[in-house]
Amino acid sequence: MSDAKLLPTRTVEKPWGCDSLPAPFVAPAGQRIGEIWFKPDAALPQLLVKYLFTSEKLSVQVHPSDAQAPAGERGKEECWLVLATEPDARLAIGFREPIAPEAMRAAALDGSIENLLEWHPVQPGDFFYLPAGTVHAIGPGLALIEVQQNSDLTYRLFDYGRPRELHLDAAVAVARGQAHPPAMRRHCAPGESAVLVDGPHFRLERVCGLPDAGLVGRFAGPALVVPVTGSVSVGATTVAAGQCVQVATLREVAFEPDGDALVVA
Repeated sequence: MSDAKLLPTRTVEKPWGCDSLPAPFVAPAGQRIGEIWFKPDAALPQLLVKYLFTSEKLSVQVHPSDAQAPAGERGKEECWLVLATEPDARLAIGFREPIAPEAMRAAALDGSIENLLEWHPVQPGDFFYLPAGTVHAIGPGLALIEVQQNSDLTYRLFDYGRPRELHLDAAVAVARGQAHPPAMRRHCAPGESAVLVDGPHFRLERVCGLPDAGLVGRFAGPALVVPVTGSVSVGATTVAAGQCVQVATLREVAFEPDGDALVVA
């Protein structure tokens, strides 16, 4: 594949994961798989792409920005593209009403913070961008792709009584006690190519079918390509849905007329 390479995957068990995964993924017997990571390469160490699968609610959590992260660590901005949903699937992003830090801490301690969040009903094709500092939670019955800064800095505010550490001081210090801006979410119709993120940390585009002539120019250097449906070809190698390929240039990639892929750099 010339300078291209398939990124290896890491399968991660989570208490909120699933023991049955959508094709082409398979959960090992007896394991609840919540995440499948594509391990970053040295050419794009700042990026991480994951699939997430949920059977229970994730913790109410928040991530710091680069400026708020401990010295030597990255912050975490992220985005989600919803792939599949069960009935009543929802994502919590931001607060319904503005909330002060002290009230946020108190709500985290008594569990009422869950009901103060804005829970968005979701369907396949929904897309959300979450700036650092956005308080959020993912509900059950979802499969989604997450693209993020390569960071594991997560501060939990509330975890439904699970025996995991909370980080109230750190979380309240970085959290935005406000609503999620509507401009940072949208629905992608089937077959709709779109620029999903053009931000300071990464650029993300959805390519449905054959790309427009400007795609290569918009990604001048190395990029990750994630087929969502169908496949892409890099030389003689076919990269299928459920895989992620890193390329030195998008000139190497042949997209399918009926495919659906994400491109990020």
